[in-house]
Amino acid sequence: RLEIKKTEAGETLVVHNDLYAPVQIELGVSNVSNALGAPDQPRKWILLPRAKIRLISLAPRDPQQPMRYTPKLRYELGDPRMLPKNNPYPLPWLGGPFRLTQGANGKYSHFTPKGRYALDIAMPEGTPIIAARRGMVVNIENHQSGRGENPSGNFVRILHDDGSMGVYLHLMRNSVAVREGQRIELGDKLALSGNTGNSTGPHLHFVVQRNVGMALESIPFDFAQPVDNLRNFAVGGD
Repeated sequence: RLEIKKTEAGETLVVHNDLYAPVQIELGVSNVSNALGAPDQPRKWILLPRAKIRLISLAPRDPQQPMRYTPKLRYELGDPRMLPKNNPYPLPWLGGPFRLTQGANGKYSHFTPKGRYALDIAMPEGTPIIAARRGMVVNIENHQSGRGENPSGNFVRILHDDGSMGVYLHLMRNSVAVREGQRIELGDKLALSGNTGNSTGPHLHFVVQRNVGMALESIPFDFAQPVDNLRNFAVGGD
């Protein structure tokens, strides 16, 4: 979030990161009138979790007249300088065996940069979902029922130590058992599987993402053991 602080000399633009993960930020100003100190290009920074930074200070050219400018803050979760490790992931659920219903590059919904390498695993609602890697819980949603407003439904996002993030989507309402800022270990219970958001049926949508430079994109991963070799049963899939 952006805070504009009044000072004796003018105004200072301060960016706060209230999250439990680093963020990549770009802060610029446009439509500048009667203001000194405005940068020609956006100021860029990697802001640590729960931190703040003063990026731009402005002073009036004519102290008797007001300054006018339009600030623009862009940000993305994660540190793009981190390089994820390609280690296999233990299965993030208990029970089964379950069926892969849509794989990487699935034609139904796994074709965007954020979800290209996601996997959908069909499972009964209420299946225990567990952490596939240790890390920090950075974002959750726990109160959505049915389709709701968020296509992800209820979810848990975990920042791993290598900068990648594991995201567990379409969880059962009020089943999320972790909180933002909580450190979790491999195998810790996260929630119960559900059928919330833009879900075509009860399943877990699991994806690994990283910040590639002001954009979150999914990255390839492998489970430590095969789920199965069945065809893609998603609507419109192969």
